[in-house]
Amino acid sequence: MKFISIVCVTLLYSINIQSQLIHDSLLIDGHYRVFHFTNPQISKTGGSLVFVLHGSGGKGEDMLRRTAKLEEQSHSENLLLVYPDGYKKYWNECRKASNAAANLENIDENSFFNGMISYFAKNYHINTQQVFAVGTSGGGHMAYKLALTMPQKFRAITAIIANLPDSANMDCTEARVPVPVMIINGTADPVNPYNGGEVVIPGVVLGTVRSTENTFHYWSNLDGYQGEPVKELLPDTDPADGRTIERYTFSAKGKPEVVLLKVIGGKHDYPNDIDVHVEAWAFFKRQLTK
Repeated sequence: MKFISIVCVTLLYSINIQSQLIHDSLLIDGHYRVFHFTNPQISKTGGSLVFVLHGSGGKGEDMLRRTAKLEEQSHSENLLLVYPDGYKKYWNECRKASNAAANLENIDENSFFNGMISYFAKNYHINTQQVFAVGTSGGGHMAYKLALTMPQKFRAITAIIANLPDSANMDCTEARVPVPVMIINGTADPVNPYNGGEVVIPGVVLGTVRSTENTFHYWSNLDGYQGEPVKELLPDTDPADGRTIERYTFSAKGKPEVVLLKVIGGKHDYPNDIDVHVEAWAFFKRQLTK
């Protein structure tokens, strides 16, 4: 696979962020695939690479305001956040029923992500053993695909408001390799049903997903966990939002960690009690010590 790179630079001013936003692209199978990143001027080589994946119908730059707190930490944490664009605003993830162009044209996402990892290894000297992905909604499905189909390239993933496709809707060949996974899902989500079923987005067909519990146990079973996860109630830092968060954790020395943040009363959005991207990075960092 050959990659052609094109660069342009603009200035972006976002919440608590005043840094250059760099736009670049790779030519993958005749399509220029675009990605964006702020240059944190990593102080030393071997930094971590974190892909932040937008939802269905979105674009990479949409996620920048969502990650303002994590961007503020990027220099001290020696990490580089990258915001790729899906193909025509969608990802070719693992939902067979998807009528998005990315799925219908069978866009090669794995080559895109492999190409970006090589790009950042060459140009920014990131540690290729410390590559992560955090995705929201359709981006969460893309994160699942990365863990399902190229687990050797990703140290861990976080999927937000997303469940795995059910068996009838699964369109990926599963490597079935243990991977650290964190899931953040709301129990009252009308789009990605917590208990499984049809994903509902007007004008878009995406098929059915398994329940959050089944998604959680898919990963914990791969990692060889048995019994019940450790449960804890997170601090309710915003009582006014009517939501609380329960954390369920499978963790053992030498094994990938699997976590579910169950947002009681949560919908198809982010809870106020935590910053989901800061939480994702805390989860990713823990995997570096295992």
